[in-house]
Amino acid sequence: MYITINGTDYEVRGESTVLEVAQREGIYIPTLCHHPALEPYGACRLCLVEIIAGGRPGLTASCALPVSEGLVIETDSPRVHHVRQITMKLIMAACPDVPAVMELAEKLGVTDTPYQKASVPNSCVLCGICVRICSKVGTSAIGFAYRGSDRQVMGPWDKTPDTCLGCRACENVCPMGLIKFEEKDGVLIGEPFKSRVTMAKCSECGRFFTGAPMVGTLQQRVGLAVDLCPECQKTKEARLLAHAGGLGRYFNLEKQDH
Repeated sequence: MYITINGTDYEVRGESTVLEVAQREGIYIPTLCHHPALEPYGACRLCLVEIIAGGRPGLTASCALPVSEGLVIETDSPRVHHVRQITMKLIMAACPDVPAVMELAEKLGVTDTPYQKASVPNSCVLCGICVRICSKVGTSAIGFAYRGSDRQVMGPWDKTPDTCLGCRACENVCPMGLIKFEEKDGVLIGEPFKSRVTMAKCSECGRFFTGAPMVGTLQQRVGLAVDLCPECQKTKEARLLAHAGGLGRYFNLEKQDH
């Protein structure tokens, strides 16, 4: 199967969306709400492309546009460029002076916004990645609340999310770097969602290393017993490999196991 992007034909090699093909070929399409580990969302509207042929003509989100034989699209046509710039300016007004937003705006050639900037600046662009990854993990500890300009992400009723596992997936995927977890006295503290999660202690070295609910979830769902921190787990695996190959004496591991 082939599709045409900006006048050039590209073979589809297992990709399911136009955005995936473009990214493979190094064709830049800006995104904010897209993450490869999640289903297409199409909320930010920055990844718009224009369908010329092979589908219903018009603008559509490339992250959710399935590839099909004969599809012809433009990633930076005048229409795409115009709408994308308006969208970027609206995001800049809602989230002024946010480094990640300013960096993206610069890539798109947008230096300022004519729209009134938010009186209370917000670093969250409401991409929904954190909400969706939390749902995919299976806890939905956080979600969207309110509508319009008051829309935000929070725990239920703006209280500490009791179902938070402390997996830190939301922290890892946030494109703004807004979500932060801090370890303090055996408790994993997550902001801005007010998460408070008791941590599990390594059975070998005694250090706290992850959220206790996460350990329990791994045990329950996949039968994986996690009682060692990453460092001790690596040491354990090294010992097993060394002993299996009769190399324990070279790594001074024989004595450590007794």
